[in-house]
Amino acid sequence: MSQVTIYLDAKTEARMRQAASAAGLSTSRWLAQLIQEKTSNEWPQAIREAAGAWADFPDLEELRREASDFPRESL
Repeated sequence: MSQVTIYLDAKTEARMRQAASAAGLSTSRWLAQLIQEKTSNEWPQAIREAAGAWADFPDLEELRREASDFPRESL
């Protein structure tokens, strides 16, 4: 595990400490989780679990039928 030094102004540091405390984490763990979240290339678990949650969401063919009257954007 490596160490990183960051420089924060006093207000930012106070907000970071407050957020870490509210999450029940050390500032180091809070920052590590934030960096992991922001650099992840996968959808969060909550988003993956939401797939298919809307039973009334139109399927692809229905979306295409309804969108046929919309003008296309020119590239």
